[in-house]
Amino acid sequence: MSTHAKVKRITVPEIRARKGAQPVVSLTSYHAHTARYIDPYVDLILVGDSLGMVMYGMETTLGVTLDMMIAHGSAVVRGTERALVVVDMPFGTYEESPEVAFRNAVRIIKETGCTAVKMEGGARLAETIRYVVDRGIPVMAHIGLTPQSIQVMGGFKAQGRVKEDWAAIEEDARAVAEAGAFSVVVEGVAEPLAERITKQIPIPTVGIGASPACDGQILVLEDMLGLSPKPPKFVKEYATMGAAIAGAAEAYAEDVRARAFPGPEHTYKMKKVDGEA
Repeated sequence: MSTHAKVKRITVPEIRARKGAQPVVSLTSYHAHTARYIDPYVDLILVGDSLGMVMYGMETTLGVTLDMMIAHGSAVVRGTERALVVVDMPFGTYEESPEVAFRNAVRIIKETGCTAVKMEGGARLAETIRYVVDRGIPVMAHIGLTPQSIQVMGGFKAQGRVKEDWAAIEEDARAVAEAGAFSVVVEGVAEPLAERITKQIPIPTVGIGASPACDGQILVLEDMLGLSPKPPKFVKEYATMGAAIAGAAEAYAEDVRARAFPGPEHTYKMKKVDGEA
């Protein structure tokens, strides 16, 4: 009798140990099917609140709810067995107090089965990160361009492009590392600053628009598949799925209108009953 060997899921200590070693490969996913396709190849899957824009057509991530994150996080966990799954805490679910953040993080962990949560913010969140980590929930931090703060930032703008801004971002990186975050997403940051931060802190930096100097990289899956109409400058498209989907839909429409689909091979026939000719 053959037995199916259960795949061991990547752990938080294993990701932390990648610092300065093998790069951490990360992508986003929001549903079970795409998660299943990428699971064998990535180390970490982020169920990002970017799903508000990618899946729901929102202009920002600010309208994403905790229930939405839990629903999509549960689907991704069900579709994976190898990658470490991290779920974003949406805007308004962790800023009020460490206690509120912990309560909502517990709900995410319990209801999705994921391993860790992610919070946006640097030094101002250090107390909250420490509180949550000390109570047994791993936290991934997020600094630089933080989409939940775009009202304050004035839009999706790259950070650290003038040296006068470096000190505050470097302090954010040090603060989240000292608070106990196991890794930190560094988004939309000038390359020299990303390199400095990566050298300064003991946890892996996972870059998105932050240069190859980081300890790993993450992209929104739909961006790298060519499904986004206007992907950011830092995205490399590894496929052109948008064009493929449009082409398939066009061919399907032509077949239906010409009554060429469904064909005999797609149609159920009557069963023969004993005695019938």
